[in-house]
Amino acid sequence: MSKLTNALLSSLFVAFVAFQAPAALAASDCEAKAVSKDGKPLAGAAKAASIKKCEGAAKPGPSDCEAKALSKDGKPLSGAAKASSIKKCEADAKGKK
Repeated sequence: MSKLTNALLSSLFVAFVAFQAPAALAASDCEAKAVSKDGKPLAGAAKAASIKKCEGAAKPGPSDCEAKALSKDGKPLSGAAKASSIKKCEADAKGKK
């Protein structure tokens, strides 16, 4: 019975490590990129902000401004009109923060 328990526990450990590896690699990659302009590692709030920005960039998603880029009749905009609408929306969003 103890052999079965040991095998079960070791397989659970291996599965846990396998699922945690991609997240750990992404975090260490962003942590490695947290350096100043002169190549020195960042510390404190600057390091935290750099890592947060890096991890946010790693998770792309549709922006709210793209979803709001609609014409008066509710049809999605395209081309220059869409780009202009998104640019204005993002400027407004930065102003509110």
